[in-house]
Amino acid sequence: MKTYLFSLLATVVLFACSSIKVANVTTAPGTDFRQYKTFGFYELEASGDTVSIHFAERVGYLKDAVTAEMTQRGFTASAHPDLLINIGIVVKEEIQTRKTDWQTDGRYTYVGQRNYKWESKEIEVGRYRRGAVTLHMVDAAKNTLLWQGTVKGIMPDAEKNLPKAVTAGMKELFLQFPVPVQ
Repeated sequence: MKTYLFSLLATVVLFACSSIKVANVTTAPGTDFRQYKTFGFYELEASGDTVSIHFAERVGYLKDAVTAEMTQRGFTASAHPDLLINIGIVVKEEIQTRKTDWQTDGRYTYVGQRNYKWESKEIEVGRYRRGAVTLHMVDAAKNTLLWQGTVKGIMPDAEKNLPKAVTAGMKELFLQFPVPVQ
């Protein structure tokens, strides 16, 4: 019994501290996913000076995670799919700051005859990347949007942790998908 309670507590703490959040999920009215059997991906294009040399590898992590979730729900990957999945990615670097404080940052032990001036300001204490992935599932024959979902979160700094973070994010997002795991 103690082991069960400890496991439950550890799971609650893990999810409470998770930086992954599902932002929004919408399904088109009247959509019945039982009529769809196969899926594929739109061609993903990126440009600009923010595209890294590891872009294709990182998109591969996303496609693998989405493929795993779709396969668990009974869909099959196909070159001529019923459903097309568009992946939208936004990554932004954030700066963490703190406000200087007279108590810790501004105290002088001797001022003397000079007119020193101290003012509070924001100083940088760290940088991190925040990302969002949006999936659009489209009826390939009719070219109509059937389902969309967005997941947001802080991206890990260590490259080795990225596949785990992507998998966790897609699992969280697909909990909101109208087709359950089979």
